[in-house]
Amino acid sequence: MTGRPPLTGDERTQLTGWLDLQRSFVRMKCEGLSETDAHREVLPTSPLMTVAGLVSHLRWVEYSWFTQNLLGTPDHGETPWTEGGHPDAEMFVDDVPLAQLLDEYDAECARSNEIIATVSLDDVEKAVFRDTGAASTRYILCHLIEETARHVGHLDIIRELLDGQTSYDK
Repeated sequence: MTGRPPLTGDERTQLTGWLDLQRSFVRMKCEGLSETDAHREVLPTSPLMTVAGLVSHLRWVEYSWFTQNLLGTPDHGETPWTEGGHPDAEMFVDDVPLAQLLDEYDAECARSNEIIATVSLDDVEKAVFRDTGAASTRYILCHLIEETARHVGHLDIIRELLDGQTSYDK
């Protein structure tokens, strides 16, 4: 698990430190989980919200915000989304082992950190997919902290429903 950022760190150190801490909880919440449980549906109204589905979602969230949006890298068919396809296509991972999803997530986070290190916090997205305008790197980092933390909370709940493991106990 990554530690908290320094109490007096600069803005970039704080933002990346808090994001890295939340990212580390994703793998921690998956430790010791069986492959069956990683793909088990426990929420009847949200069948795609499995541990494996959330890990995959978080991987693609990193990719879409930093690689596609911030850098403006066009999609050449490497993403799970297609024109007219399911909006949550990245969560259809029943046939993908959890270990592979976690490794892909870690690799994507490392790529995101490489991108973050090369841009200013004031730089804005080169590709914008919303009507409200381009977001800054600062905004994207805050958003990723929020989204990752929210899904870590989902992982907490799902893990407790699966096998009773709670909080940060190992």
